[in-house]
Amino acid sequence: MNIVMIGATGAVGGHCAGVLARDATLTTLGRRTVDGLAATQHTIDLADPASYAAHLAGQDAAICCLGVGEPSKVSRDTLRRIDHDIPLAFAIACQAAGVRGFSILSSVGAHAGSRNFILRTKGQLEDGLRDLAFERISLFHPSMILTPTNRYGFTQAVTLAVWPWLTPILRGPLEKLRGIPVDRLGRAIARDALEGPPGEHVYEWARIDRLGAA
Repeated sequence: MNIVMIGATGAVGGHCAGVLARDATLTTLGRRTVDGLAATQHTIDLADPASYAAHLAGQDAAICCLGVGEPSKVSRDTLRRIDHDIPLAFAIACQAAGVRGFSILSSVGAHAGSRNFILRTKGQLEDGLRDLAFERISLFHPSMILTPTNRYGFTQAVTLAVWPWLTPILRGPLEKLRGIPVDRLGRAIARDALEGPPGEHVYEWARIDRLGAA
C-alpha cells in the first residue's frame, strides 16, 4: 500500500511510521524529517495544502497523528489550528486526490457537543471528516498515552507513575479510560491503515489494545 501521513515526528506518529516504513510504501509530510526512517520524506508547510498537494496522488490511505503535546501551554487559537484546521485541510486535500482511507489520532470523549474545548474541537474535526465520505475512516480515541519517558514535566511524571495502577479498577464503562502504551497505539494505527475494512471505525482502549498487540 501507499500511505501518506502527517505527524510522524511525534511520539505516537513515530511508532506508527516505523511500522509503516517496514510494511508499506510510506510518504511523510512535515516541517522536518525523521532521521533513519525508511520513507519518502517531504518538508512542507502544514498550514498550506498547496505545498504538499502534489505528494498525495496515488496514495491509498492517509494518517494524521498531529496534535498538541501540552494543550495548557498554547492558546485556544493555536490549539484549534493544530487539532482542527490543519488536519481537516489535509483530509480535504487527500479526498480531492482520490485517497480512499483516512485515520486520525483523536481522543476519548471527543464530541462536537462537549463542554470541554479540546474535546469539542476534536469532535468537530471528526464530524468534518465524516462529511468527506472517505471509503474508510478510523477514529482513534485513546485516553492517557503512556510514554517510556517524561516529555512534559512534573504533571506528566506523576501521571505516568500513577495511571498504570488504575488499570485494574477501570472496568465496564470506565475501561475506555485505561492508559495505552505509545508503541502499542502507534502499531494499532498502522495495522488499521494496512488492513482495516471499509466503513467508519472508532477505536477505544480495548480495540486499540488488541490491534496494537497483533
